[in-house]
Amino acid sequence: MTNAFAAKRHEILAELNGFRVEIDAARERADIILDRPPLNIIEIPQRDQLRLVFEELDKDDRVRVIVLRAEGKHFSSGGNIAGFLAAPPELVSRLADNIAAPARCHKPVIAANRGYTFGVGFELSLACDFRIASQTTQYALPEQRIGQIPGSGGSIRLLHMIGMQRTKDMTFRSRRVSAAEAKEWGFILECVPDDELEAATDKLVDELRSFSPLAQRTIKGVLNAAQNTTVEAGIEIEGNAYGRLRSSEDFAEGVAAFHEKRKADFKGR
Repeated sequence: MTNAFAAKRHEILAELNGFRVEIDAARERADIILDRPPLNIIEIPQRDQLRLVFEELDKDDRVRVIVLRAEGKHFSSGGNIAGFLAAPPELVSRLADNIAAPARCHKPVIAANRGYTFGVGFELSLACDFRIASQTTQYALPEQRIGQIPGSGGSIRLLHMIGMQRTKDMTFRSRRVSAAEAKEWGFILECVPDDELEAATDKLVDELRSFSPLAQRTIKGVLNAAQNTTVEAGIEIEGNAYGRLRSSEDFAEGVAAFHEKRKADFKGR
């Protein structure tokens, strides 16, 4: 990284726009918290900052798991329409780049959703590895209501998760889907009572921390790379990654712990 680029990156992150970051090193956890209640509208500059924060946390050795959550009773009602209207066409045609940051991040990323999870807020959640939703959550891609379509990867991610018919149902009709229906359709992991959202998120964080960081990074990369390939190509990607892990310290520790009937102490190497 050049000094000029590093300085620019520092300048962009100097004052976070509409969110904050909390790191709990003891629990190897970082929280990215949308903090513009009541609706946590996501501004254009905020998107680039979110991307950079994910990239910085990806390099932070204190952090094993990242949680994306929000202040208040709504995760996010979406983006600022006025900001999109003012943005140049070349910028809006690349909107999916920054929202894909959770998917590119090598570490597990959990989205904790409640209330409105619309538009880019929904798309950002879809880029995470896991979504846990409060029963109050409503998901929607409402862009049809203003004569537009999703532009940050939401419709395509949904297509891969829930198939053509259900994706058309949500996008053609700007239909709101409840957390219970989302669980039935399979694009969230859990639907829990509103007052249990934080506890369910904590539980998943702690469970993920108990596994090998190296193996988790590897399987995330394998699945991301294989989802758009044939079965045969995906199996090839998986096999190559499996072979590389055979020589890792974490694999040796895992095998030793299994035979010695103890908890493994993984180092991510």
